[in-house]
Amino acid sequence: MTWHATFTPPPGARAYRLRTSRGEFAVVDSAVAAGAEAKGVALLLPGFTGSKEDFTLLHEPLAERGYRVVAVDGRGQFESDGPEDDESAYAQPELARDVLAQAEALGTPVHLVGHSLGGQIARAAVLLDHSPFVSLTLMASGPAQISVSQQQRVKLLRDALAVMTMAQVWTAIQVMGPPEEVGGPARGPGDQDQLRRRWLGTKPAQLLATGRQLCTEPDRVAELAAVPLPFHVLSGVRDDTWPVPLLDDMAVRLGAHRTLVDGAEHSPNVDQPLPTARALADFWDAAGRPGG
Repeated sequence: MTWHATFTPPPGARAYRLRTSRGEFAVVDSAVAAGAEAKGVALLLPGFTGSKEDFTLLHEPLAERGYRVVAVDGRGQFESDGPEDDESAYAQPELARDVLAQAEALGTPVHLVGHSLGGQIARAAVLLDHSPFVSLTLMASGPAQISVSQQQRVKLLRDALAVMTMAQVWTAIQVMGPPEEVGGPARGPGDQDQLRRRWLGTKPAQLLATGRQLCTEPDRVAELAAVPLPFHVLSGVRDDTWPVPLLDDMAVRLGAHRTLVDGAEHSPNVDQPLPTARALADFWDAAGRPGG
């Protein structure tokens, strides 16, 4: 059966299902731009309620800098399949092993980037096995559980999912206010109809399990700091999910390169894609050099 992506891929990219030892995952994959020197491959993991489309505006500028970019829907996210109601399938170690399988399927060491929840899954993957990775960028992703205010929003969503369908929750979110203000769908490119399809494609069990992870994640920065990889902590100048001073401190503890993107909040990849892409490529350029 032919599979068609819901969103139109950015110029120079194609959407397909990446076959791995742990199943197939929907990806958007952009090749290095014509005439650019090929420097490496990046694997990008989206956040809670997000999808691979959250990185749409990064593909072109990163391809022009010489990087192949592969953005992926994790298990149960949007166009990647997963069980409807088995939360154990979305335990963090399971999702981390999925990332290792994705990297293996790409066939080359990759620069790993995780946004928000994706950063904590990326961290778990690196702690299981860092050998498939050249570097790790934590984008708007903090050291432990999310802020109290965001925990309350996630609880509101989890309570709603216990008694309502995904379609009913979507309708309720539209009535209540901006989705990102009430623990609902992450902001991203696309019109309301596309965002609704993305929401409806995500498995409820995935949201329930990963929402719980966000509210209970322990601080594993010391473990991560012992891993011999270059680290990058990138965020906007304002973030309600993990306050910026907390991210600053995490970067110090990791000995990480630190980027603050002016004019951006929790989603610098959407708010300020060009400065975000430039910061990523600059870091990767340095990390890929001997001694980087």
